[in-house]
Amino acid sequence: MLERVRLVRPDARITGFTVQAMVRRAQALELIVGASIDPLFGPVILFGQGGTAVEVLADRAIGLPPLNRVLARDLIAGTRVAKLLAGYRDHPPARLDAIGDVLVSVSQMLADLPELAELDINPLWADGDGVIALDARLRVARAVGTGSARFAIQPYPAELAETVAWQGRQIVMRPIRPEDEAQHRAFAMQLAPEDLRLRFFSVRRELPRSELARLVQIDYQREMAFVALEPQADGSTRTLGVVRAVADPDNVEAEFAIILGADAQGRGLGRLMLDKMVRYLKGHGTQRLVALVLRENKAMRALAMGSGFGVDAAGMVGMLGIGSDVADPSRLAGIRSDLPIYVFSGDADPLAGGGALIEMVVERYRAAGITDVTLDLYPGARHETLNETNRDEVTANLLAWLKRVT
Repeated sequence: MLERVRLVRPDARITGFTVQAMVRRAQALELIVGASIDPLFGPVILFGQGGTAVEVLADRAIGLPPLNRVLARDLIAGTRVAKLLAGYRDHPPARLDAIGDVLVSVSQMLADLPELAELDINPLWADGDGVIALDARLRVARAVGTGSARFAIQPYPAELAETVAWQGRQIVMRPIRPEDEAQHRAFAMQLAPEDLRLRFFSVRRELPRSELARLVQIDYQREMAFVALEPQADGSTRTLGVVRAVADPDNVEAEFAIILGADAQGRGLGRLMLDKMVRYLKGHGTQRLVALVLRENKAMRALAMGSGFGVDAAGMVGMLGIGSDVADPSRLAGIRSDLPIYVFSGDADPLAGGGALIEMVVERYRAAGITDVTLDLYPGARHETLNETNRDEVTANLLAWLKRVT
């Protein structure tokens, strides 16, 4: 080795050698863990059976970061080698938690290192004692933006967690995460059947696991759910309530819902959670927030009205202008007050709140000094205000307004 170094790098200064013992794990399975950048989906993570025959075996599964232990176990379960990892004959089960930690660490590397373009760990030995990487290769490239900005799925927004005071004690409000499934199931099981009916609009005894998984594994880009957690004496936490909002693909409108445990109802927690969701949606650029509420859900209707929402007779709760484009006072100052404004809508439009929410917008214009504001509401019309049944009426009203103001 010294002769080879002197031949290739005669200027190199040799200070010594590091010698490591050969790893010998007779019952270890050879795995592969890899990462690359897909042109469509961005960073992807590969897991499967490794070794020199990795291409021949073709036993692999692909996942999208960010990963946690739950998602890592799902990725492992998607391969044939998962059955071998569970143990067979005289081979004890491999430590799946150690394999999962490797996958989670690779996911975090992709978020922390935007220069990381490719990574291969092959073989990764796994047995009952844990894992060890015998060989690894990586390729770097010039970074463009942050690592997580390349992800198809937004990483867990840990920065949104906060500790707030409630009823003389401190509670935590943070985004929900997949690891919350067991605690979320315990929370759902202690909810009264009537509370479940008011929240989900159907009679049910419990939430199936498939629905629970969907509720805790969310796309943070389009959906947000905040859980209120009360610390317990043993270091664990107890779920007090959940507020959830789902935005449309254009992030114009979001629909929200809240459910609280029986001991947290009527004590101000709903207002705290709704305020947090509104603040988040404002920062996220969402323009409108609405909810569909049953008529008999008096507590929810009172909470909505007390928070500045409009409530119509059908149970639609809505608020316009949580964004900055609908009659926002900070932008109304830039509108010429001497120009007339014409507003028309159908009173059955869910965003009109039976006309009450449109009236709120009109009042904002008038409060800003714009005195010539005309409002026409068309009974029974929804989004399609100008339709076959009222086209003539709408056209006549619009022409009459234009004739008056010009």
